[in-house]
Amino acid sequence: VYAPSGGAILFGGTDVGGLSGKALAAYRADVQMVFQDPFGSLNPTQTIGYHLERPLRLHRPELKGKALHAEMEALLDRVGLTPPKDYLSRRPHELSGGQRQRVAIARALSLDPKLLLADEPTSMLDVSVRLGILNLLADLKREHQLASLYITHDIATARYFAEDTAVLYAGHLVEQG
Repeated sequence: VYAPSGGAILFGGTDVGGLSGKALAAYRADVQMVFQDPFGSLNPTQTIGYHLERPLRLHRPELKGKALHAEMEALLDRVGLTPPKDYLSRRPHELSGGQRQRVAIARALSLDPKLLLADEPTSMLDVSVRLGILNLLADLKREHQLASLYITHDIATARYFAEDTAVLYAGHLVEQG
C-alpha cells in the first residue's frame, strides 16, 4: 500500500489512505480492479474456477457447495462466457485474450463492487475483440449502476465509453469535460 504523495483519496466521503482492518476489507470489496494484461493478472497454474472461488470464499463465506458453484457460473454467464461450466476447469492459457479479460471482469464483479477501476482493459486485445469488452463494461455499468474509472491513452475508447473525461499530464489535471 502506497501513501499518496499529496492530498487525499476519498471514497464515499472517507479518506481511504488510513484504512485498516474491517474498513480496509470493506473498501477492497467495494472497489475492484480490472488490469491491463489479463494473462498477467491470472495465475497460470490455477483454474478459472479457482480465480472466481477465492474472492467469494474470502468475502462471502456464507456461499458454500452448490450455492458457491452457482454463483461462479452466474459470474461467467454475466460476462458472456457460456456455457459457464465449460470454463471453470480451464486454465488461463487455454483461453483467448478476450476470454481471459472476461474472466478478470467476472472476478472483479464477484464482490458486487460499487466502483470498477479499469486500467487499459482493451489495450492487450485484438481490435476485433475490443468493442465486445467495451460493450460488456458499458452494459455492466448501466445494469448494475456501477461507477467506473476507465484509464486509457486511447482517446477513441475513452470517447466511446466515458460520460465524463479528464486529461492528466505529469500527474496534473489539464482538461475535463
